[in-house]
Amino acid sequence: MQRKRPFPWLRIAVHILGWLPLVIIFYLYTRNALTINPIQDIEQRLGRIAIYWLVGALAVTPLHILTGWRDLPLRRRATGLYAFMYTCLHILVFMGLDYGFVFSQIFSLILGKVYLWVGALAFLLLLPLAATSFDYFIRKMGRDWKRLHWLVYPAALVAVLHYALAQKGDIFTLRGHIVAPFLWLLLTILLLVMRIPPLRRWIIRTRRQTVERIRRFSASRKAGGDGERAIPTKITK
Repeated sequence: MQRKRPFPWLRIAVHILGWLPLVIIFYLYTRNALTINPIQDIEQRLGRIAIYWLVGALAVTPLHILTGWRDLPLRRRATGLYAFMYTCLHILVFMGLDYGFVFSQIFSLILGKVYLWVGALAFLLLLPLAATSFDYFIRKMGRDWKRLHWLVYPAALVAVLHYALAQKGDIFTLRGHIVAPFLWLLLTILLLVMRIPPLRRWIIRTRRQTVERIRRFSASRKAGGDGERAIPTKITK
């Protein structure tokens, strides 16, 4: 008898979350609910969403380490591609809607803004990852594919740094709008630290020991309950 496959609700949820921000942005635009500068608002929203998806892609492995949920690693590619999609949309809005693809203005602006240099670097780091995310390249490149995709680690840090530098505030005193990107930076560092092999092995060992203790405790409780029910009741006359 063929085993019935579980309902792929996680895969469906990932794709719903992947397209939902665009639906929300379109709805806000049609309702005139964006800021007084709607193009800048859309550009910044797309950039933040790209950060969320990129950090979410980094979170797949740590969550798998913590929970042992086997379906999580299968969603890593989708989360990474959504991060790249929103990165491209962020750049297209900046170059197209904001500056009308006038590259002379765009290049002069990039040369004078450090956060744009950093953002361009993040995009260049993500570009080969998205281009080689298909099964063909995984088979063709072998171990080199995994080495190449280690670029996601510096790409995430650089992307969050771009997010922080683009905000108005002081990163050293955490004043202004710098708190949110600072927290995302801390989260990114935490997700990277959880990949350190000794810490990773300790988390997995602790998780397995905890699950085994819970299983034994549950089994003992069940056995105790069955034993109590099995005791005959004394009948008094």
